[in-house]
Amino acid sequence: MPEQPLRRALSLPLLTFYGLGNILGAGIYVLIGKVVGEAGLFAPLSFLLAALLASLTAFTYAELSARFPLSAGEAVYVQEGLGIRQLSSLVGVLIVLAGIVSAATIMKGFAGYLQVFVPLPAEIAIVLMVIILGGLAAWGIAESVAVAALVTVVEMAGLLLIIGIAAPGMATLGSLAAELPPVTGTAVLPGILMGAFLAFYAFIGFEDMVNVAEEVHQPERNLPRAILLALLISSVLYLLVSLAAITGLPADRLAAADAPLAVLYESITGSEPLLITLISMFAVVNGALIQIIMASRVCYGMARQRWLPACFGRVYPRTQTPVMATVTVAVLVLLAALWFPIAALAKATSFFLLVVFALVNLSLWRLKRHGATGVSDMFCVPRWVPVTGFFASAVFVVLQAVLELTG
Repeated sequence: MPEQPLRRALSLPLLTFYGLGNILGAGIYVLIGKVVGEAGLFAPLSFLLAALLASLTAFTYAELSARFPLSAGEAVYVQEGLGIRQLSSLVGVLIVLAGIVSAATIMKGFAGYLQVFVPLPAEIAIVLMVIILGGLAAWGIAESVAVAALVTVVEMAGLLLIIGIAAPGMATLGSLAAELPPVTGTAVLPGILMGAFLAFYAFIGFEDMVNVAEEVHQPERNLPRAILLALLISSVLYLLVSLAAITGLPADRLAAADAPLAVLYESITGSEPLLITLISMFAVVNGALIQIIMASRVCYGMARQRWLPACFGRVYPRTQTPVMATVTVAVLVLLAALWFPIAALAKATSFFLLVVFALVNLSLWRLKRHGATGVSDMFCVPRWVPVTGFFASAVFVVLQAVLELTG
């Protein structure tokens, strides 16, 4: 009896919203203040620089997703490019770990947001929401991604709301720019670079799109398009939000805020920021759902490559989803959210993701160097793209390691 395949149910629009939901997530609702704290009024430039750095690796992922449209994408890419099975398995495990820790961290944040509206103990809130999200992810890919897409629209509406209410203040951009010191000044450039380093994490998420490759219609064509569309839309939104932020509030007040967009909304409108807080809660939940879907598909793909036990690669005929892998990931998310020190693991996860980015870029460079042809030639980038992406990721790895050691 042939193995049950995953259901190909994701169109280009659904896949793009899936990616956007993961990129936007809760990051911009928190990170904008931290970026302004480093770069000051040059924060939009930091976001622009971060977008350019992220796009290098995004283009690499776009080509590799067209060559090898398989679940457990990064692990497959490293295997095809570098041919070291142990390293490929490690990459897959790191991606699963990143998804579990990210979802667990998000669940803790969700419990905090929920208590603004409902005085429910954090442990109960986490258990209930993980059960709901795990059940939704196991229910079906079309259904779960449709919910994620709907919540992504709400996230985008929240950012557009901030841009809209701050639009009148953006008229001062011209006079503000005239007063700024030169970018090349020694007092300015380090802040811009450090701001770009922080802003880079607001763009992480596009890489998860490749792990639903076996559930995408025409993945050789739609995956590269969706990756680049999601990155482009998020870059435009981030740039506009950062412009709204620096013209709507003094930089020092924005940098000191734990919920900068809520503070910005309250300052401009004079109203309680309940709407933005509610949208932030939806953004948090959406990020957790997408991470559970992603991690379960990596487990599925690794099982199909015989890098994990076969039970994780079984697809339930009724839902056409890897139920065992999904339930396992949900249970691990729950355990991590309730009992493990998430902060330290989250820092390690961001470091590991950058290592994975460097390895994926190196893999594409080696494939191109040896003249390998993939499944499809629909999307192809110049050889300098993975080379530059490798060095950019490596620099970020070194920077983070130095900051951790000196901090």
